Amino acid sequence: MARVTVEDCIDKVPNRFELVLLASHRARMISSGAQLTLDRDNDKNPVVALREIAERTVSAEDLKEDFIHSLQKYVEVDEPEGEAEAGGEPAGYIAQGEETATADDSEIAFDRMSEEELLRGLQDLVPPDNREDV
Repeated sequence: MARVTVEDCIDKVPNRFELVLLASHRARMISSGAQLTLDRDNDKNPVVALREIAERTVSAEDLKEDFIHSLQKYVEVDEPEGEAEAGGEPAGYIAQGEETATADDSEIAFDRMSEEELLRGLQDLVPPDNREDV
């Protein structure tokens, strides 16, 4: 294909804005080392990405899922919900004031520091331009 246009791809991805997002995401994937599904033919990455979408060598749905996944800061894992405990509270629930950790929280450890300890620590810090070891 000598030249690819939006019209070549619009039947694969009906929304032009979504097409641009998916093609740019695919072009970034190519520039970071993803395997090409077509011969490059001396084309730049965005053109190769649009050609791949137009010729359906990459799935638009797979690109969309990968794009969404790349934007997520926290990936939620689908786990079956546990049965409610005898107290009627959901599994893993800790009543207010209760200090015990559940199995989910056993890996998390926090340092406890009083306000006075924090202030003392901040007062001991030396500004960067007043340090002798620099």
